[in-house]
Amino acid sequence: MKKGMMLGTLAVLSGALLAADLTPRDEVKNAAKALGDKANYSWHSTVENAGGGGGRGMAGPTDGKTEKDGYTYLTVTRGNNTTEIVLKGDKGAVKTADGWQSLADASQNNNGPGRFIARMAQNFKAPAAEASDLADKTTDIKKADDAYSGDLTEDGAKSLLAFGRRGGNAPTPTNTKGSVKFWIADGLLSKYQYNVQGTINFNGNDVNINRTTTVEVKDVGTTKVDVPDEAKQKAT
Repeated sequence: MKKGMMLGTLAVLSGALLAADLTPRDEVKNAAKALGDKANYSWHSTVENAGGGGGRGMAGPTDGKTEKDGYTYLTVTRGNNTTEIVLKGDKGAVKTADGWQSLADASQNNNGPGRFIARMAQNFKAPAAEASDLADKTTDIKKADDAYSGDLTEDGAKSLLAFGRRGGNAPTPTNTKGSVKFWIADGLLSKYQYNVQGTINFNGNDVNINRTTTVEVKDVGTTKVDVPDEAKQKAT
């Protein structure tokens, strides 16, 4: 009996010591992993461009639903246009005026926004994964009040300012900086926000960008992801 009590006490003390050794970065990454391990969740994302400088085509809300090892369904609003996207693993489909197209087919279309949307979708990360990635791109994370915050590394800010562009012709951001904040509730990532600033040269013109993205997680464990059959057929 005493031996069992001693083992239980040691287990509690060991758990307390491990918890004490966790850094704020560890706590954020653990909360993001815990969210990603849930069966499903939804989120709402907003983008604000301070002063309207740069990235206007990126502005607008995104609503998403995802299920573990299953489908992710996105509704992306840019200006007056709303686009539906379905993802599963490294495959996906986008709804166009001609119906659902695979991301591979949409990326070959030089007319209309399909190519841009497909590229954005191919670089997409669900909140649990994106938050963990942001934590890795932050120089030092500190906890204050109910939030965890830190400054992005220069390379981290550059990657977020690149809008997912790749290749030798992609403009390189300069004068980059950024910051990030995370919120945790009941051991799960509940919200995060990041700001990136810098200058990008578009067609010979330097454009100053100051962009803030806010992602709020909701409906953890109660989200239902309904995907049209046509989208499922294309997202393979």
